[in-house]
Amino acid sequence: MLPGVSDTHREVFENFASWMVTLFYTMAAVAVALFLLGIALRVRKFLRGHGRVVLDHPVLRLRRTFVEVASNSKVGRRDVLTRLAHLGIMWGFIALFIGTVIVTIDFDFARNINPRLRFWNGGFYLAFKVTLDTLGAAFLLGLGAMMVRRWVIHPWRLRYDRVDRPAGGYDRTPYRRGDVLFVSLLFAIGVTGFLLEAFRLAADRPDSASFSPLGSTIARGLDAITSSHSTWIDWHTGMWFTHATLALAFIAYIPFSKAVHILADPVNIFLRDPLAARRLRPLPEPATNGAAPAGAPPALATVGVQRVTDLSWKELLSLDACTKCGRCHEVCPARASGAPLSPRDLVLDLREFADRDLGVDGLAAALTGRTPFASVTGTGANGGDRTLPGNLVDAATLWSCTTCRACVEVCPVGIEHVPMIIDMRRALVDSGDVDPKVQKVFQNLDRYGNSFGQPERNRGRWTKELDEKPKDARKEPVDVLWVVGDYASFDPRCQEATRALARVLTAARVDFGILYEGEHSAGNDVRRVGEEGLWEALAQHNIETLGECEFREIVTTDPHALNTLRNEYPALGGRAGGSWRVRHHTELLAELIAEGRLPLPPAALGEVVATYHDPCYLGRYNGVFDPPRTLIEATGARLTEMGRCRDNSFCCGAGGGRIWMDELGTGERPSDQRIREAMEIPGVTHFVVACPKDVNMYEAAVRATGFGDRLKVVEITELLAEALAAGDRELVGEAGEVGLQQATTGGSDDHGEGL
Repeated sequence: MLPGVSDTHREVFENFASWMVTLFYTMAAVAVALFLLGIALRVRKFLRGHGRVVLDHPVLRLRRTFVEVASNSKVGRRDVLTRLAHLGIMWGFIALFIGTVIVTIDFDFARNINPRLRFWNGGFYLAFKVTLDTLGAAFLLGLGAMMVRRWVIHPWRLRYDRVDRPAGGYDRTPYRRGDVLFVSLLFAIGVTGFLLEAFRLAADRPDSASFSPLGSTIARGLDAITSSHSTWIDWHTGMWFTHATLALAFIAYIPFSKAVHILADPVNIFLRDPLAARRLRPLPEPATNGAAPAGAPPALATVGVQRVTDLSWKELLSLDACTKCGRCHEVCPARASGAPLSPRDLVLDLREFADRDLGVDGLAAALTGRTPFASVTGTGANGGDRTLPGNLVDAATLWSCTTCRACVEVCPVGIEHVPMIIDMRRALVDSGDVDPKVQKVFQNLDRYGNSFGQPERNRGRWTKELDEKPKDARKEPVDVLWVVGDYASFDPRCQEATRALARVLTAARVDFGILYEGEHSAGNDVRRVGEEGLWEALAQHNIETLGECEFREIVTTDPHALNTLRNEYPALGGRAGGSWRVRHHTELLAELIAEGRLPLPPAALGEVVATYHDPCYLGRYNGVFDPPRTLIEATGARLTEMGRCRDNSFCCGAGGGRIWMDELGTGERPSDQRIREAMEIPGVTHFVVACPKDVNMYEAAVRATGFGDRLKVVEITELLAEALAAGDRELVGEAGEVGLQQATTGGSDDHGEGL
């Protein structure tokens, strides 16, 4: 230990005149006042939103938030270098902040209460110095790496080009200026801090200098300039005020800038809904008016989100959490196809609207020189109408969303884009601003219970070609109640896969049944289009039907139905408000193979090179990734993954009702892009899917891309049936042949046949 280590310390205002100390505290008071004013404006803005957040499992949430923030696990997901750089910035900033707090407590409080309470000396002081010096260096290295990345490498996702406005129709200079100011200010604070330390060490040359490795290294370099004690004292004083001014300016700057994410992000992550988009919030209850005449109907609440004040306070907070990292912009299938939607731009626009309408924008513009929101968003005056959907936010932007949830999954700060989009869609539906094709689907669903407009009695016609028809679960108990879904029931191409599954379940002696005409569409996509009332009607019908049946579990071939049955029906009273056990058919089939109930010959399909597409509603929405892969590998086929797979899978483009709509993009459809991605795999022969809508989408895509003679689209049950047939063709009849032939029925290039 150094001699006299117990006395090791330094004075905070060494060589300062009293007026300098007074000036510093005055500057600090102004900075803190501006900071508190900015926070108050932000909080006032949040409180203009509505709703409440159910904070279930607060301890678990707190633990999860701490681990996620401390490790930067989401920030650096799929990008290790960015994670390391951001870790250096974050922990360096935290260390410098804590260091400032420690000095404040010791100097401004402990000293005045009782000098013996002071602790910023001795061994603690030395540990303090080496820790701050090390993490301060990490802070600068991280900032330097981010500056090189943003301004030298300049990945396209960090550019601010809009997909919904022509070049010149907007001005993103304020965002670029804000990014420069944010990073440069932090970098200047770090550099001046080390120079300040170096000047002090050059002037005083304390024995403890080695505990400031970087600072002492700079100080030794300064000796080459001059060793004059008075010179370095003067430089130290000037640099002290420069550093302090920058730090205090940053404090005042935080609530009015990108830096607000430092505060908003941990809170938003803590409040994040783990079922965001999986389970949508219901429409508000009708508002009652005490002044209304007796017997008059209550005034209706706002349907969906029409203005920024219709957003919840948590959503307003999440808009401030956005760091403009562009990850949602990068993964969005709508943006990739040239459709007028970027989740990033939508969030930034909503934030601009909220700041303007709810009282933050004026002061922020005055302090930061920010351009008025219309220049940034590219919107016109709109005649003073501040309605969001169809006005400030184009209807085409909202209808472009496939609800794939890729943006929600990849967002490092927990923003939930999809529920906000759906809430604005609800307002569009309420105003009648709906694609005529979608309106026709609504009519079909309301009248027939299915999107194809087929009579209810036709729902079970696919069973006529089976040797053994499934039980009617309405009339006799079954172990497995199979909710088939619309596309699996009515689409001619999908029916082949449906029959294959029926034969496989029969071969495995599974006690299963279906609802025949008693089944209506589960309504998942209806709800995500924004038709809440129709979804509730479909769901209530199915809940009542299911409530009259005896079964052990529900199995469905449709991931969309899986999602709403599992995550949303319980809120309407499904299984008396509890939950049914709901599984995808791949989970059941994988279980049957594990139990030996489906004997597969070894390497039955050894010549097949397969790649598997993770459906959004099966993978990202419900976490089912391994069972389909287990089935493919069990057939003996060689499974080769595409670059984007599992929770990073690329959407087919059908979700959120998009399968019922005309294409909005100017580029290649997401399904076509996905087929091209599959064709990059050497020797690939089969494109395996586990969703009826995927069968429909990708059959059309292989034709559109010209790969129909080289790549076979098969539903996973068809692949399994072929493997079983290799061992015993009598076991599954003709089903095994289906998976290895291109079906000539069903499918079309408009992805919406049969409606």
